[in-house]
Amino acid sequence: MNDMSETARSAGKPLCWSETVWQLENIDLAGFSWSANPGVSGQPPVLMLHGWLDNSLTFSKLAPELAKLTDVHAIDMAGHGKSGHRSPGQSYLLMDYVADLAELIERHFSESDESRVDLVGHSLGGIVSALYAAAFPEKVRHLVMIDSLGAISRPVEETIPQLRRAIKKRLNGSGKSVVYPDLTTAAKAREGGVSPLSHEAALTLVPRNMKPFGDGYVWCTDPRLRHPSPLMMTEEQVLASLEAIETPTLFVRADEGLLSHRKGLDDRAERIRNLTMARVPGGHHCHLDGDTAPVAEAVRAFLTNG
Repeated sequence: MNDMSETARSAGKPLCWSETVWQLENIDLAGFSWSANPGVSGQPPVLMLHGWLDNSLTFSKLAPELAKLTDVHAIDMAGHGKSGHRSPGQSYLLMDYVADLAELIERHFSESDESRVDLVGHSLGGIVSALYAAAFPEKVRHLVMIDSLGAISRPVEETIPQLRRAIKKRLNGSGKSVVYPDLTTAAKAREGGVSPLSHEAALTLVPRNMKPFGDGYVWCTDPRLRHPSPLMMTEEQVLASLEAIETPTLFVRADEGLLSHRKGLDDRAERIRNLTMARVPGGHHCHLDGDTAPVAEAVRAFLTNG
């Protein structure tokens, strides 16, 4: 694990953070680490996983709050931010993200057989964290999912059409990259879409997902991230994965998030045997955009007392 330390300030108190690289066997994962406030000890480290096409800076507001409890590590998942890309010929399969997390914990956060971590995941990061917690309950003390409650599912009859779309996209490739004249313009482009962001939040996320190109900037995230998955879980499989979670779990439900009007959400929630739900204001990025205090308070209380 390599790092370059800096110092930031949160709530008027010094807070050390470092840009970190965690080496896995076939890929390097980058991210940020926040050291716990002086005198704080006794809780497992917190690992934080971001959403699709985001990066570790999505936790730039929440992580310093949790560092009041313990060490915090926000990871760029494969293909995102400053992390490595999958090898040519590979895809970004959901279960490979789970395997990355398993290897990360095994290599860098398992000092003894009793070592456990707390997982905080937003959107895709929450899906990955939930699947890992279901498969390795002995490794996870607490699980937090922010506007996330299980994988996106598809009916079984869509299996072959989904496979066809994925293979056709892989054969056709990703197309030419858009060149933006500056980061502000790129941030403006990111503000819209399925999960809108304020300009401030977009400016927080976008620079880590871009690289200089000629007189402008292009995305450094792997374009294959936008390719359809060749195989998706059925709802029955998703429910079974949620039923397998033994870990105390917090579901942070955003009032205006992507799941706010999702049908079947209560059925999913009922499958997790030890679930706490926190309703918070805001949209899909309620932990980054707007008033983030309710999210921080709910997560911090859960990790302390949950």
